[in-house]
Parts: sequence; C-alpha cells; structure tokens
Amino acid sequence: MATGIVIAQTTVDGERRAGELARGAVEGRLAACAHVDGPLTAVYRWQGSVETATEWRVSFKTTRDRLPALGAWIEREHSYEVPEWIVVAVEGGSDAYLAWVAEESSPA
Repeated sequence: MATGIVIAQTTVDGERRAGELARGAVEGRLAACAHVDGPLTAVYRWQGSVETATEWRVSFKTTRDRLPALGAWIEREHSYEVPEWIVVAVEGGSDAYLAWVAEESSPA
C-alpha cells in the first residue's frame, strides 16, 4: 500500500544545527515534523581516509510532492560538502497520522 509519505534523513555535526534544520523545515511547511537523534558515531571514508565523527541525525516526515523543495532547501542550508540525503518510502501506517503528515507538509 503506497502512501505518498516519505522519511528523508540527513546528518549534521552539531545538535544545535540539527535542531535548526528540523525547526526550519517544519516552519517552512517542507515537513510535518522532524526527529533529531544523537549523538551518533559515524565511521566513513572521506578523501582517502577513514574518519570518525560525532553526528546528529534529522529525520523529516513529508510527502513525495514536497520532497524536491525539502531537498533543495537542505542543500542550501547544510554545511557539509556532501551531505547525507536518504529517502525511505512509507508503505503503511496509521491513516490519521499519514493524513496529518500530508496536511502539515502542504504549502499554506
């Protein structure tokens, strides 16, 4: 059962910045809500070296229709050269919750 709702995720290097991205996306109606998780330990390869960093993950709940605008906003607002941007389709859930996400992600 396709819903048109997605969860889009990014990571940042500070809790304050994660909160700013979460709040900005919700205030701009790009997402109905956002969750900030962390701190997380990230281990990754970057420019030929294996790096370890502390990051916070921001998970945005939005609609597939709003995803391009949210992605463009994150690209402008994010401080990383290559920010994580992963989108997962929501295949089901509470009808009331999914309707709320759709309503709150719609432009005013």
